[in-house]
Amino acid sequence: MSRSENLPEGGEEVEIHLRWSDQDSLGHVNNARVVTLVEEARIRWSGRHGQSDLFPHGLVVASMNLDYLRPVYYTSSVMVRVGVQRIGTKSFVVRHIGSQDGTPVFDGSNVMVALAEDKLTPRALNENERSWLSERLFQTKEAAR
Repeated sequence: MSRSENLPEGGEEVEIHLRWSDQDSLGHVNNARVVTLVEEARIRWSGRHGQSDLFPHGLVVASMNLDYLRPVYYTSSVMVRVGVQRIGTKSFVVRHIGSQDGTPVFDGSNVMVALAEDKLTPRALNENERSWLSERLFQTKEAAR
């Protein structure tokens, strides 16, 4: 079974418009630009909900993983499904699944860490944050059945 057949259900769709400068000489979106698309989708997704009391001292990306499933072609846009994959004590995992014409083209995840007031030290997620994140969990295909 390929990785693209094992993708979770759910998430929120964020359409990201591609820029001319995103492409390489083959007409593909440059692999480093895909990282920027993932970042843009995550920021737009998290900003949609207007929860100013969440993560008041910020978040940092502690880890990033990105699998390129197919070439991302330079077209008008890419659709990115964004959701929460896992919630820990001080961190959570945001997953990003990009597609073009309904076909998955990349699958990535970021480990996000909540910062304390000093904006350097990790801190535990509070109940309000955990609740917000829980509402945005991806479902595995088995759980969706």
